[in-house]
Amino acid sequence: MKIVVIGAGAFGTALAVSACRNQAGHAVELWARDEVQAAALQAERQNARYLPGIPLPHALKVRGGPIATLVAGGGWADLVVVATPMAGLREILTILRGSSAPIAWLCKGFEPARDPAAARPFGLLPHEVQRQAAPELLAGALSGPSFAQEVARGQPTALVATSRHAGVRDALVAAFHGLTLRVYANDDLPGVEVGGAVKNVLAIATGLADGMNLGLNARAALITRGLAEMSRFGQALGGRAETFMGLSGLGDLVLTATGDLSRNRRVGLLLAEGKTLEEAVQSLGHVAEGVYCARTVLERARHVGVEMPITESVVALLNGELKPVEALVALMGRDPKGELL
Repeated sequence: MKIVVIGAGAFGTALAVSACRNQAGHAVELWARDEVQAAALQAERQNARYLPGIPLPHALKVRGGPIATLVAGGGWADLVVVATPMAGLREILTILRGSSAPIAWLCKGFEPARDPAAARPFGLLPHEVQRQAAPELLAGALSGPSFAQEVARGQPTALVATSRHAGVRDALVAAFHGLTLRVYANDDLPGVEVGGAVKNVLAIATGLADGMNLGLNARAALITRGLAEMSRFGQALGGRAETFMGLSGLGDLVLTATGDLSRNRRVGLLLAEGKTLEEAVQSLGHVAEGVYCARTVLERARHVGVEMPITESVVALLNGELKPVEALVALMGRDPKGELL
């Protein structure tokens, strides 16, 4: 199988490295839009910016340039994995229109709103973007609890391959399932995507609580109640309840909310220290998706009539409407209600 990974960021690189380790004998190519970056990766045989110290396997080919150059001609890939930020997904999918190869994306979150003045000024989930940009593609997503550094090092990880098309799920499993990376199939694409988006927002809240030294009880409460928010919201957008108890729901939430490598958790920790949002984001050096999709999550939740109090407090905090302690008071001061409501 020839696997092409578009996007030489942390996770795209890590997944390409992992696929090369797979004993199935795949031909793996990592494609960087920036030709200078591609040349540096090829010369140094490491991704010094995102994964320093982790060597690129000899079998991994690195190329660069416009995506249209990559897809020129037929038979260029058996599986394409898009490892760009959400903001770049639509453009890539548009270029890939007409491809017969299965397509999967790694990006988690919501596309930025294209028209803030529209009647529904919120962004779309990846599969909704694909439905607009390239509906004929056989497409899906690869998601789940996974820090790029650990995947690249070959530390045990489990992911979810999701698509409405069995062929896409099968291709992802065949490409990446191996000794250190287990890949489970799931046909609930909306549910998997909602889990991957909302967990970033909830991780900011958990980081905030930990930064304020509220204790492990508070952390457990936020994760559990956050999972309830995620599930309600996801089901309203077409997901299934059981998906949120799996790898892309509970699993990804626990990792992102508690793991020291989580950028979204780090944002919460920094806000608790008194940093401004701008200072927190600048100190990271990388994108924290929860900062950019929190408002969209809340807007869409309100549109479908789903209550998300933790998300609401996070958005108010990010907007500068509440200070950290005020966000906590807003949550703890809510009227009592049944746990399963």
